[in-house]
Amino acid sequence: MIFQVEPLRFSFVAREDIYFPAGKAANILRGAFGIIFRKIACLPQCVGARECERRGECPYARLFEPHSAGRESPSGLADRPRPFVFRAIHLDGQTFKAGQSFHFDLHLFDNDPTSIAYFVLAFAQLAREGLGPARSKVELMTVARLNEDGVWQEGTDGQPLRLDLAPGTTVVSNVRVTFVTPTELKSGQQIATMPEFGILAARVRDRISTLRELYGEGPLDLDFRRFGERAALVQMTRSKIENVDVQRRSSRTGQVHSIGGFVGEVDYEGDLTEFVPYLKAAQWTGVGRQTVWGKGEIRTRELC
Repeated sequence: MIFQVEPLRFSFVAREDIYFPAGKAANILRGAFGIIFRKIACLPQCVGARECERRGECPYARLFEPHSAGRESPSGLADRPRPFVFRAIHLDGQTFKAGQSFHFDLHLFDNDPTSIAYFVLAFAQLAREGLGPARSKVELMTVARLNEDGVWQEGTDGQPLRLDLAPGTTVVSNVRVTFVTPTELKSGQQIATMPEFGILAARVRDRISTLRELYGEGPLDLDFRRFGERAALVQMTRSKIENVDVQRRSSRTGQVHSIGGFVGEVDYEGDLTEFVPYLKAAQWTGVGRQTVWGKGEIRTRELC
């Protein structure tokens, strides 16, 4: 019951003034990475990852456009989730003058040892071509990874963090979950209006198990139904959330998509001991819809 994650930090220096619009920094990074990554990894005559005859061996298809190829993926998803998320909320609405430094984090869930190299190569090239709405020139200075002691070490060599999903020995009966970025949780075929714990825990469980099955050591050895039944007994005791509306425009199709959701704090009470490791793992993976765009970032604090 181990879940692995590679936390990476990319640090830059602005060579021209660069601005990140409010609520869109992670989406800008994701879109720019996809464009550059495709240029690096794909043949010029490629018609697209879904139709590509080489998609089984193509790193772009595997990492950025993972497709189920007509087979249902875990949790009934039409397409496989991408094995990474960006953490860049601290860049939202910020301007960096030429000469100033900034960074963002990337959490990678793919066990393939070559994956990190593609991210480094793509962001080094992206820095030269320009980043942000104005395609401002920046320079990639360092790439660091977080070690098990919580220290950022320069370089990409090392072991991934191994998160133990087994319950701890201390009984936990109250937790506070902060929804840092807009979050949407599905309940059945609908978007939940409130983050009831049963819904939250089920979506966390499904995301971790799916990522582990597709990119890691295999699906969780867990009775999903009983897990959900126990989670449904946990009560929401305090809620201070609000809905925010953020939209993104696809540079490829021109279509406008909502990347909004609810943010704020919720307190839960009940027998939470077995769920805390999953909530802490979800701080790395995110939860809910569109996590690759920076949505669904949560933080968990034990109250007692």
